[in-house]
Amino acid sequence: MAAAEKEVKAKTEVEVVSMSDGRKVEFAGKRKMLKDSIFNEDGSVKCIRLDFRNGQFIDFVPPPDLKAKAEAHGWEQKLGDETAGVDDVDDMQLAVEELAGRLYKGEWSLKREGGGMAGTSVLLRALIEFSGRTIDQVKEFLTGKSQAEKLALRNSPKVKPIVDRLESEKISKLAKVDTDALLADL
Repeated sequence: MAAAEKEVKAKTEVEVVSMSDGRKVEFAGKRKMLKDSIFNEDGSVKCIRLDFRNGQFIDFVPPPDLKAKAEAHGWEQKLGDETAGVDDVDDMQLAVEELAGRLYKGEWSLKREGGGMAGTSVLLRALIEFSGRTIDQVKEFLTGKSQAEKLALRNSPKVKPIVDRLESEKISKLAKVDTDALLADL
């Protein structure tokens, strides 16, 4: 990114708005509404606060009979968001499995590298073939590896021929084109 672009991004205008209840709330850039969850001391949701740039706010108290539906929606959204930008179905599955593992450990937020799971399913299968390890052993090995490390593994002289073959097989299955017949016509 050019230095001029970074400077423009760094100068996002912030407007401090006096809310109708006396709070001061900062709205950055073109934001017109901010959302925040307010919790009770026991950790339960007290309300969802929506602050509007016009100084008004709404404290939405979720109806108890919709709690389970709202919770399920949140989990669906969180798990589904992990596949954003991932095209390969096997990579999508791995991304969700990795997120689920982090969530089970109590890790809600983790900065994700762009395309962090892209191509991982082929790498996973290649490493299983190369090492003779189980899928769970190789998944554990890949856990926490950066995209740069995964790319390096994919391009390793020992693993790359397997990766190339697996990707070729995957492409031919997706294409559903009889290349042998096409080549015979050549």
